[in-house]
Order: sequence, then structure tokens, then C-alpha cells
Amino acid sequence: MNSDLTSSPYIGRFAPSPTGPLHFGSLVAATASYLDARANQGLWLVRMEDLDKPREVAGAAQDILDTLRSFGFQWDKEIVYQSQRNEIYQQLLMQLISQDLAYPCACTRKTIQTLARVGIDGPVYPGFCRDGLPADKRPRTWRLRVIDNNVEFEDRVQGRQSQILSQQVGDFVLKRADGLFAYQLAVVADDALQGITHIVRGADLLDSTPRQIYLQQQLGFNTPEYAHIPVATNLHGEKLSKQTRAQPVKLRDSGAVLCRVFQFLGMQPPAELAHIGLDALWDWAITHWQIQHIPKKRRQITLIPSENDQR
Repeated sequence: MNSDLTSSPYIGRFAPSPTGPLHFGSLVAATASYLDARANQGLWLVRMEDLDKPREVAGAAQDILDTLRSFGFQWDKEIVYQSQRNEIYQQLLMQLISQDLAYPCACTRKTIQTLARVGIDGPVYPGFCRDGLPADKRPRTWRLRVIDNNVEFEDRVQGRQSQILSQQVGDFVLKRADGLFAYQLAVVADDALQGITHIVRGADLLDSTPRQIYLQQQLGFNTPEYAHIPVATNLHGEKLSKQTRAQPVKLRDSGAVLCRVFQFLGMQPPAELAHIGLDALWDWAITHWQIQHIPKKRRQITLIPSENDQR
């Protein structure tokens, strides 16, 4: 148990996107966030990040929840669905606009990719619309103004992180050209409104964190503690995902699967642990959880079970 975290209420969360069934990489993220919350006597919430409807797979949200239950996860409050919270995101966007912190942008993705230099997470927006739209252009997106300051934070797994948004990202999108709110705005809003104090998630989101911290500051929100765990990859170094054909986790032999997850997270479960009941398995894992034992790297290879093993 991390005694330094127990002086204030701990509220953690797992926030999957319903683009397919739960695979091993998602189970790793769920497990790490769950163990950290429970080891610190905290609450653990589940939020469904279903803003991007074109990418959503029908029935995937319920399938994810059913899979979590089958592995013994227990969440503490009602599930929040981002698709039902557009009014909240719009109110926050209007707040930023009224403070001249957000502005309309007419640039197409092609224009930006052609003229912008490459940054830490794609093209760095060149600021073409920062001082107003060209007379013959209509707004496509809304962007947040960033400044030259260095955004720094201490990640509980990856260590000290810093980023100068103006140089490495540029003014970033809050509302997309298709009318959908961007991930950065939605996640900041929901973490704040749900009172999230600690975020444990995959390191593929590490480079997004300075944007979220900066946006939190502009909105007057508290900044949670962050911990970014290694992303599970296949033998080719590709993140396990729908695009890389990651197989759903096995619902049978759940103890053995969880033991593989514990090993991935730097724990050393005894062999017999795979064959005991889920309640006892989770009790062992919560008691032995030490976040400092997680490998301090962004990616980590895991052996993917064969398709025959999934049947």
C-alpha cells in the first residue's frame, strides 16, 4: 500500500472506448487502475468513452462491462457515458471562448499536414487562424490557445515529464470538424466532474497529458496524479488493438489470465494462484500491489494466445 496517497480520498477510473471487445492490453490497464485504487482504499469508477460514434462497435460497451464482471471487477458508482454529456462539453467550450482562450479554425487536415512541422504527436499547428479567420473561410474546428510555458508533471511510473506545448503540439482541437468534441476536452471535463484524483492508464496517452493539464489549468480544475503503465504490444512492437487484430481475453481460465496480467505489471504471483477463486486472487493482488514495481518503459511485448486458445 502507498501510504502517501491515503491522506486524501482516492478516486480512480477505467475509461475504455467501445471499439471492440476487451483485449489483453485493455485488461492490463483496467487491472492496474483497479489495484491502485483498492490498495489505497479508494473508489474505482468505470466511464465509457463513446464519443466517437463512427468508430463504435455495436454491443461493445455492454460486452466490455460483462467481461469486467466475469473477471471479478467491481465498480463503485453508475457507469458514465460520454455520448450523453455533450451539453457539459459545450458549456465548457463556451466558457473558454468567452475568455478568448479558444478560437475557430478553418484549416483542413491536409493544409496542416502539408505546411506544419512534425511534433511529438503529429503536426504542430502553425497558428494560421490564431488572429482571426480569413474573410472567405468558415470555422471547421475550435482550438485552445497554448503558450510557451513548459508543462511539467511527475508521473508515478515514468518519472519527470515536461513539454512545451507551443513547440511540440501547437494550439490543439477542442471540437472537431465533424461536430464531435475532442478527446482532450471530454476527458478533462469528466475527470474533473467525477472527482478523479488518480489516473492509471496506458503510456500511449503520456504525450497527451501535458495538454490535459494545461486545459485543466485554464478551466480552473484540479490536476490528478498520473501513472502511465507500459502498453502491451505484439511481437512486432505494435500496440494490441482492434487494428492489430488483438484477440478478446478468454473468459474461461480467468485466474490464469489475470496472473499473466499481474506478471506484466511487475508482480510475481505464485503458480497455484491461477487456480484459486477470484476473490482470493484479487485479495492477494491488492495486498501485494506496488506501483513502483511496474517496468518504467512505454511499451512491453506480451505473448498473444493463439486463436485456438480463444475458443
